[in-house]
Amino acid sequence: MDPFGDDSPVYVISVAAELSGMHPQTLRTYDRMGLVSPGRTSGRGRRYSMRDIVMLREIQRLSQDEGINLAGIRHILDLQRESEALRAEVARLRGLVEELGNELESTRAVAARLARLKNTPESTAGAELVPIRQTSVVVWRSRGEE
Repeated sequence: MDPFGDDSPVYVISVAAELSGMHPQTLRTYDRMGLVSPGRTSGRGRRYSMRDIVMLREIQRLSQDEGINLAGIRHILDLQRESEALRAEVARLRGLVEELGNELESTRAVAARLARLKNTPESTAGAELVPIRQTSVVVWRSRGEE
């Protein structure tokens, strides 16, 4: 993980509150409700990432601009998380389907080559193979080659 990426928990609650335009107590409430889950220090202090700040701003927008209550916001956020997980799963499955399709095409190509080889005049001249014993080695030849 990039130590300075969007998911790095670096902001203490007072800075996160200022960046999000909310009161620190509101951030604590949202944490308790599970709307935003900041990282924790070894002393259990909250550390917010830039992704958390963006989420806090979205919660504020949904609440103030759209008039959605916190239960509705939680449901929306849960659906967004589920949607992201499903998109990732679809992408994974598409990759798997493509990989299996490539393997199938390769198998079909090998089968087609084997079918062409089997149907050549040289291979069908003596359709039944019989063993010939020579010391300890078994050699196979066509019946027509006696």
